[in-house]
Amino acid sequence: MKNYKFSVGLVTGVLIIFVTLIQLNVALPLIWLLFLAGPFLMIWMVWSVLIAPVQIKETFEDQWYQDRPDLRTGED
Repeated sequence: MKNYKFSVGLVTGVLIIFVTLIQLNVALPLIWLLFLAGPFLMIWMVWSVLIAPVQIKETFEDQWYQDRPDLRTGED
């Protein structure tokens, strides 16, 4: 899967389904299956986001505290 947005959407959807199934008192084996699959899905999502071919133009120093100009580095 080259598209990191797909993995983020899928894992978010599984989390929403998991929480909904808990509230609806659905069969426990299904809830346990989603619970046990959760860490693997999370690792897959993080991995796909980290290897995504996205170019970032700003550096950490450029974007430090965007909402507080007085806390930006290099500005005293």
